[in-house]
Amino acid sequence: MAERQLSVRSAKASEIAHRLALRERRTVASVVERALEDYDLKTTGREPAEVFYRRIAEQYGVDIDLEEVIKEGRKPHPGIDL
Repeated sequence: MAERQLSVRSAKASEIAHRLALRERRTVASVVERALEDYDLKTTGREPAEVFYRRIAEQYGVDIDLEEVIKEGRKPHPGIDL
């Protein structure tokens, strides 16, 4: 199956993407992908995986058991009050 091509109808967006690609010596597609990923992270409020793992390593050390960390953070629901 052929890879889909990205069509940019905005001349300004196309110019910016090409300028960044030349400056960073990357393909236009990789520049656009990175920009969209950054935009997605910014708008959803999620932290990137590398930031998450760096934060966890600082808190718990290098060799950690993520399952144990998750269990520590869990709080059982007390149930309904009858």
